[in-house]
Order: sequence, then C-alpha cells, then structure tokens
Amino acid sequence: MTQQQLTEYNLGQSLDDLSNLDPRGYGVCRILYDAARQTHGEPLTLHSAKELVRIVRQDDFIYILTGFVLRPFKKAETDGIIGSLLFARALIRAFGAKPVLVCQEENVQAAHAIAAAIGIHSYNSIDEIRDLPLSVAVVPFTKNKATAEAQANTLIAQAKPAAVVSIEAPGANSLGEYHNATGLNMTELEAKLDVLFVRLQACGVPSFAIGDLGNEIGMGKIASQLARYIPYAGQGRCRCATTQNITGVKSDCTGGIAAATAADHLLTATVSDWGCYGLIAAIAFLKENLEIMHDAETEREACVAACRNGMIDMYGDLIPAIDGFGLAINTSIVTLMREHVREALKLRTTCKTWFEKVIALGYYEGKA
Repeated sequence: MTQQQLTEYNLGQSLDDLSNLDPRGYGVCRILYDAARQTHGEPLTLHSAKELVRIVRQDDFIYILTGFVLRPFKKAETDGIIGSLLFARALIRAFGAKPVLVCQEENVQAAHAIAAAIGIHSYNSIDEIRDLPLSVAVVPFTKNKATAEAQANTLIAQAKPAAVVSIEAPGANSLGEYHNATGLNMTELEAKLDVLFVRLQACGVPSFAIGDLGNEIGMGKIASQLARYIPYAGQGRCRCATTQNITGVKSDCTGGIAAATAADHLLTATVSDWGCYGLIAAIAFLKENLEIMHDAETEREACVAACRNGMIDMYGDLIPAIDGFGLAINTSIVTLMREHVREALKLRTTCKTWFEKVIALGYYEGKA
C-alpha cells in the first residue's frame, strides 16, 4: 500500500461520512449507504471520482440529468438542480468538459440563474456550447413517454457524451410509474429522463447516479435493499391504489417507488446534493486543485438563486434550503469537505513519516 492509496481511502471515507450525516435521525441514508458501499467495495465519493478522472477528457460532453417536480405545487425542488450546476462548474474546472444539463422544463429558468450566480455561462442548446469554454447547455426533456425515446436519440446524435450522471432525477419503477418519497404517483409530472439514461447505457456510455431514497434514476443497483428496508419501495407498497394521482384518478400501479434503472456507479447520501459535493471534493483531491470545489459563499449564492427563481424546498417552502436543510448546514458541509481536501493536499509531506508507520503496521491492508 502507498501513502496515496491510504490517503484516498481515508479522505474518501470522510467525504462519504459527511455526505451521509443524519440530522433527521431516521437512518435511511445508512440503509442505502451500506448496500452501495458493499457493491463498490470502497468509499463511494472516491470510487465515482476515480472513474470520472479516468474517463473524462478536454472538451468531452457530459450529460447531467436532474429535476424532481413536487406535489402539490407542481414546482421543481432545489435538491438535484443546485448540485448539478455546481457539478457542471467542477467538470469545467477539472477537465475543460462541456456539461449538458438535461432536466424538467420547470428547472430551466432556475438553471440559468444558478449558472450565472456561480460564474458559468449557460445556453439553450448543445450546439451553442460546442466551441465555447466555461459554459453549460440547459436542455428540457419531455414528460411524454411516447416521444421520450425520439428526443433521446436526437440528443445522442447531437453529442454522444463520455459519461452520463444522474443527480436526484426521477426514476420509473418496474411498471414504468414514477413516485415521490411518500408513495404518491407522479408519472404525469416528471420528465422521462430515465429513457435517455437507458439509451446512453445501451450505447456503451458509462453511467453514474446519485440518490437519497430509492426513487431516483440508477438506484436499481441496490434493488433488494430498497425492497426490503425502504418505506413504500417494495412491491405493493406505493399508495397508488388508495390515493388519487395528479389527474384525479387512482392508479392500478403496485410496483412501489423503487427505480428500476441501475447505474454502473452509484453514490448515495442523506441529500443527493451532499453526495454531489462529496464527489466534487474527491475530484478536486485527485486533480490536486482545490479550486475545483466550490466554497460556502458560492453554495449560498446557488441556493438563493434557486429559490428566487421559483424552486421549492422538499416541504414546499420557497426558501434557500435543500431537503429541509437551510443555508447553515449546507454551507457548513461544503466548508468541511473543502477543508478536508485542503488539509490532505497540504500535509502530504508533513505527515509522511506517520503514513509510513501506519502502513507498516498493516491495519489497512486489504481495505484500501
């Protein structure tokens, strides 16, 4: 084992731990994390970061899928879109990549506002960013199942990406139905982003997903854990048969909320955006560039821009919050992650002797 391997392992675990802080205390993040961690055999932030560093090159297109619309307001939530734009910023800084944000129509206005707030240009099409640096394309995706595959094919024809990353994007269950966290049917409200995700997988594009419950694209990677332990996830557990959907009728869906799509690489967190921040921090460490990771002030600007442009918190509040957590905790998590990367890079030489002595005693053999 080398000093670099030991640092990657322990820094990655710290970033995972910060992504999975559990202020609510009901423990769903632990259930998801245990299954995903066993699947990949190493810290999840580090695992996905290493794969992206291996795959992504200058001017590569990266598709980022995001955007959950919530009942009863029929507005998009902040979780996912904020992390996605900050991830786009990181991809630009780390690789010179060309991120394409594919999202709900309800996300578009806020996406452009967030991009401006965090210092990147935004455009409405792939062609517009093809020859431009520091830019992201924001492309709305259809909610119509009948036209989803055609739009997916059109996007792929315009630019086949080096990777696709889903961040808090709605995923259909095995019956093709979409649900919110409490088991209510959301099929008519949600963009059919998983159609694009699956088409890209079929084209051989490496797929990554970040989720925090089980109803997001990619979470089928840990399907058995979802079905067994997550409320509303197992067969027959959704509320479709007993509750009216948004069109005022009851659905005969009995498939549960768990998404059927399985990502190649899965990252779970208490809040999907926190998992995204952990991934950004891990990329910053591997690329040895702290400026890839945004700071607390940039996080604040992104959150404020989102709510000022109509995005709502998980509970429906039109405030700068993500999944019920306000600016204080979100900015603190960003600061802690950023400082972890700073210290790991700064103290490599200072702590070299300690690394050598720890490695020599063998505790981490077979772990990292």
